[in-house]
Amino acid sequence: MEEDSSQMAKATSTHTEAEAHEEERDPESNSLHQPLLKRNRTLSSNPLALVGAKVSHIESLDYEINENDLFKHDWRRRSKVQLLQYIFLKWTLACIVGLLTGLIATLINLAIENIAGYKLLAVVNLIEKDRYIAGFFYFTGINFLLTLSASVLCVCFAPTAAGPGIPEIKAYLNGVDTPNMFGARTLIVKIIGSIGAVSAGLDLGKEGPLVHIGSCIASLLGQGGPDNYRIKWGWIRYFNNDRDRRDLITCGASSGVCAAFRAPVGGVLFSLEEVATWWRSALLWRTFFSTAVVVVVLRAFIEICNSGKCGLFGTGGLIMFDVSNVIVRYHVIDVIPVTIIGIIGGVLGSLYNHLLHKILRLYNLINQKGKIHKLLLSLSVSLFTSVCLYCLPFFAKCKACDPSFTETCPTNGRSGNFKQFNCPDGYYNDLATLLLTTNDDAVRNIFSSNTATEFHITSLLIFFALYCILGLFTFGIAVPSGLFLPIILMGSAYGRLLGIAMGSYTKIDQGLYAVLGAASLMAGSMRMTVSLCVIFLELTNNLLLLPMTMIVLLIAKTVGDSFNPSIYEIILELKGLPFLDANPEPWMRNLTVGELADAKPPVITLYGIEKVSRVVEVLKNTTHNAFPVIVDGVVPPTGLAIGATELHGLILRAHLVQALKKKWFLQEKRRTEEWEVREKFTWVELAERGGKIEGVAVASDEMEMYIDLHPLTNTTPYTVMESMSVAKALVLFRQVGLRHMLIVPKYEAAGASPVVGILTRQDLRAYNILTAFPHLAKSKGAEKH
Repeated sequence: MEEDSSQMAKATSTHTEAEAHEEERDPESNSLHQPLLKRNRTLSSNPLALVGAKVSHIESLDYEINENDLFKHDWRRRSKVQLLQYIFLKWTLACIVGLLTGLIATLINLAIENIAGYKLLAVVNLIEKDRYIAGFFYFTGINFLLTLSASVLCVCFAPTAAGPGIPEIKAYLNGVDTPNMFGARTLIVKIIGSIGAVSAGLDLGKEGPLVHIGSCIASLLGQGGPDNYRIKWGWIRYFNNDRDRRDLITCGASSGVCAAFRAPVGGVLFSLEEVATWWRSALLWRTFFSTAVVVVVLRAFIEICNSGKCGLFGTGGLIMFDVSNVIVRYHVIDVIPVTIIGIIGGVLGSLYNHLLHKILRLYNLINQKGKIHKLLLSLSVSLFTSVCLYCLPFFAKCKACDPSFTETCPTNGRSGNFKQFNCPDGYYNDLATLLLTTNDDAVRNIFSSNTATEFHITSLLIFFALYCILGLFTFGIAVPSGLFLPIILMGSAYGRLLGIAMGSYTKIDQGLYAVLGAASLMAGSMRMTVSLCVIFLELTNNLLLLPMTMIVLLIAKTVGDSFNPSIYEIILELKGLPFLDANPEPWMRNLTVGELADAKPPVITLYGIEKVSRVVEVLKNTTHNAFPVIVDGVVPPTGLAIGATELHGLILRAHLVQALKKKWFLQEKRRTEEWEVREKFTWVELAERGGKIEGVAVASDEMEMYIDLHPLTNTTPYTVMESMSVAKALVLFRQVGLRHMLIVPKYEAAGASPVVGILTRQDLRAYNILTAFPHLAKSKGAEKH
């Protein structure tokens, strides 16, 4: 976001001026015993972020198990039958996620191929009659209307449906709540918007939206339906918590990738490598089960469509480059062009990320001006795309059909490798073959094997330049969009160009060079390796390509990492989503959590038995989501001072609101019995997110009553010593999936508070720490961040 960058620049410049007259000291060499007290402000955070195309208030998720008295009692009384039922329901939901994702993916593919197909057939019929102007206006007009419908839906009804959705899914699985991201309205707009945007010929794919669609299905199943029409069945309520919903959304994301590429193993590895922060073997099995169901559904529909019952769909609509019958021959000398493809992919991928970053910042400024500007931006891109796709083939030279071609030449249909377009009989237009078709068919055409002379170098250069421009300016408009396909098209173009340049020096087919080029650019931009390797392996259906694909991916990722972060990390930063990276900054080793706590306002604590008025006051005057609960006058074990203060645990804001709503009040100050708590609350109720304090009415006489917080308090919160380094705390916070981390003192002292402070996700972000400790920006690691 623009604000973040300007604030960062201000912080750095302020630090430079302040340090001009002081002794220079390298923060990297600072010892943990030497406090970093040179802060210029308190540790603060920005609770707003861009979710889809909508600015939303951001909170964290409660992935930690809340081990209060109710949870412990419920866990003890669960029978084996209930546990087996819970496990069975997990697998059932995973199956339903895969089934629905496969069905919706098929629906999207059928709609896109038929809408775009009939549009292109009508254009070809006009061109055959030499009605070029009429063809242009028809082509541009239909694309304009399709883009308008997709954009209006995203702008007016579901702003969170704009974009790919993958950065927000990645943030959610990292522990960031993204409001309205997985709602029913978002799901419907994503489906219809994807059909409209892709059918309009825009340079975007349906792969990213399919990942989002799978995640929406999973989330809605886990919570029992949309917010206003939730199913209240007892068994479904077991999944209405952040922890189980996280697992389901991971299954949904894997199913989406599988549905896009027909790559079940690639879908599982995509979630593991790219989107998921927390992983375990049981989740691996369930995601694999979901993707297996997706593949079965897709395979069934492909068999039906092969018999001609799906209109123009046929075998199209699913990117599939089957080269199992192509004999791949390569020698040691082929390592050189493969290495060059990897280097080019890394350089171009990082350059693409850099330029897209600049354009997205510009688009943010335009989109801030209102809905009309968002619509105008989308429609302007649509008009520019339509003009280029229709007009550029007129500049290409017609090529004579070679009798050795195995396919029909020329063709006037919707698909085919040899489009006649404006050429006389016996000739075809190679640029029209790539441009006047659906994106999936364009991939199949440029990936086609045994077509060494099909495409002219000039046509490939025009195609590459055009899709570089369209790929930069299309992503970011207010329609559902994916990055996979634009990057595949760009990479395949320069891969094929390199194959032509190699000529007789290589035995590798030009179509295989196109595949390697697409893989290299994806690795150079997205920085994925293992999942991409398996996805391309499942796409090509040829194990002989595996060694070259691995080399290309490793080189492209290594080169790209030396320039800038991956495209999804850049988008996360632009949107302001507080994503915690796996690797702490080096200077975080020299800062303690105790020093972070000193830079924050004093922690607000509650007593085990607290007055209602105090609880209401704390909830109304703060925005904190958890409060430490302490107990005075505890009789300690032998050796400690009498009358010590105990840190009983941590209570969530949602549970305090629940207690006020249910009038969990006591006339006198006393501990409640276990049966009293069970009559009022259930563990399932406490797992749900509570309402707001503004919606709770408390009478004046109730203000003088008491609340026993002991049974609602998580008695086993994660705590760290105040001397722990921020780097170590960050790793613990991220890997366990925490929302709050308590800081306890290193030394026990009579009358001292048992808790020093509390850390949240925002407190551990490098940017927020550098705002409070600006002199740390001198560190090379901080500058790189």
